[in-house]
Amino acid sequence: MRRRPQSKSPLKQPDMSKRANSRAAGDLESSFDPDTGVQQASSVEPLLDTSFGEEADNTNKTNLLSPRAQSGQRKYWVGGLTLTFGLILIFLKSTGGASTFLGATEGKGNMLSASRRLAVTTWNIAAINNNPFEYWITYNENPNYEKLMIDIERFLESPGDQDVKVQQVFTQEMFNKLDSRLEAVGWKSVRSYWEEDFQDRKIISGFMKDKMLGSKRLASMPDRITNTINLDGGSQVYRPTVINMYADDLSTMSKWWSAWEQFMFDDKLSIKGKDGVEDTIPYQMLQPIKKAKYPEITEQEEADSLPLQTMCGAIFDAILVHMMNTVSNPSEWQQLKKVMVENLNKKKVPHTMEILETTYIDSDIITLQEVSSSFIDQARASKLGQHFLIVAPINLDAVRDQNSVICLNKKTFPDGMGVEISSLVSDAFPVGVDVPVAKGDILAITATNKKGMKFVIASFHGDTNGLATKPVLDAVMNVLKSDSTLEGHELIFGMDANTYEHAKPGKQQDVLDFGRNYVSHGLTSCWGDVPNPSNYTTFNARTYLQPQLNKACKIDEKRKNGDVNPKDFILFPNNAFSVVKTWKDNTGRKEYIEETAFPTLEFPSDHGILATIIEATSTE
Repeated sequence: MRRRPQSKSPLKQPDMSKRANSRAAGDLESSFDPDTGVQQASSVEPLLDTSFGEEADNTNKTNLLSPRAQSGQRKYWVGGLTLTFGLILIFLKSTGGASTFLGATEGKGNMLSASRRLAVTTWNIAAINNNPFEYWITYNENPNYEKLMIDIERFLESPGDQDVKVQQVFTQEMFNKLDSRLEAVGWKSVRSYWEEDFQDRKIISGFMKDKMLGSKRLASMPDRITNTINLDGGSQVYRPTVINMYADDLSTMSKWWSAWEQFMFDDKLSIKGKDGVEDTIPYQMLQPIKKAKYPEITEQEEADSLPLQTMCGAIFDAILVHMMNTVSNPSEWQQLKKVMVENLNKKKVPHTMEILETTYIDSDIITLQEVSSSFIDQARASKLGQHFLIVAPINLDAVRDQNSVICLNKKTFPDGMGVEISSLVSDAFPVGVDVPVAKGDILAITATNKKGMKFVIASFHGDTNGLATKPVLDAVMNVLKSDSTLEGHELIFGMDANTYEHAKPGKQQDVLDFGRNYVSHGLTSCWGDVPNPSNYTTFNARTYLQPQLNKACKIDEKRKNGDVNPKDFILFPNNAFSVVKTWKDNTGRKEYIEETAFPTLEFPSDHGILATIIEATSTE
């Protein structure tokens, strides 16, 4: 690039277009620090430089009123007004993301002159969790939340004489009624299991914390199936229990049991099945527990698994209600739950949409993971859909309902997407290798921006242990190299890589190993070539109010035993782009508060948002 000749004027002549562009792109210029893995930002200089130097400072005030001085001032103000008018025209012309704020260009080569930046955001918005108590949240506004969760932890960890027999909570009368219901629907009586085993178990040590019971899934399986049931038409119903959005009164055991029995055996629900909409009673939804999948269960228990899991599910819910009403006044914990349900569950989608429609509306590309089909429909009909083309996989996962999605800014990509190539990626997996990828996890498309630059854009949700992340990236790169129709396309890849700071060898994906993997493909990331293992984008930990107590974290062990890891990435070719600025966000305000468990009542996901502005570096 040729240098402009230096002005002979003693006054400083700022490059106004450059400063305007920097201000429009985010008000900050930054450089990447590979040692910390964080973008270091420095303030941009003022848009207009009005300093006149020492000579001007010493000028006599009367000289400023001379005709020559006035003429100079007129020239200065005319120039200033002309510049201001020009900037206004540029602003009115420019809408959308970072690239559109930086002027008109033609293709990648000309991006270097002005419109060379691209704003990319990625976010695992996480499927709606219907248990408001499952994860520790940051709820500083109400100290009763932390007190309640600590009291529950103590009840389960040190119950003392509160570790009573099951029959003192789930009474003989309740069992008799349940057993008659089981026989009435054609199932076998479970009286022998009750009388010889379960009635005399202790509610905590003998039931809630029984590892064998957990391995057999006798309590967690019926909870998973009937906790929250989606009805035809989009509404939901909830089993009467503590750990979902059930809103009716659970202040006494009799009120709970009456509601639970009716729900499980009487309520007919219109549910969309394989053969259309059917009226289904919740007990009919339960599935046998197979020994082949859960080897701890005995053959006799497998044969009796439908009525047996129904009884265990009833005992489980009874203990939860008993525990809550023991450690807290029913009016207090139920009101607290109501507030949490409203903000964490019912307002999850509105909160998510609001953040995308305000804080990140100027992105050029947004990649999302774990997106429900309902969210996709709402996004397309919202302000977000007015600004972005919302692209979902052709092979949408409507059952698990967790899909990767790409949002293309309509100003940046006026022609929308080209073609979906997700199937090409799946077909590129090594033959005979089982890559743990579920339906809807991968979305890869082509797109061309308004400057003529061609892209392959991908969004990916890694499996829990991150073992699919490297194979998926390998497959994407193989497709880019082997498919001639993709020649000249640049990759932009937003992902929840599910990488770990301290990975279990062979069982989890180490973050530094993943860094070496993407560098071997000629890629870099918004965190640089070597990601900082302690640059976390998740901080979540399970409480004791959920079915898998083996995964519960004590309040003082959230950091130690929780999921606090560097999981989210944006990848791109290292010879095509460089990072201008990167930030992470767990507030919805472009801020990340370290050592804070989330989601919170304001921030709806257990993954932070990751955003970057990248700049084209080559004309090739």
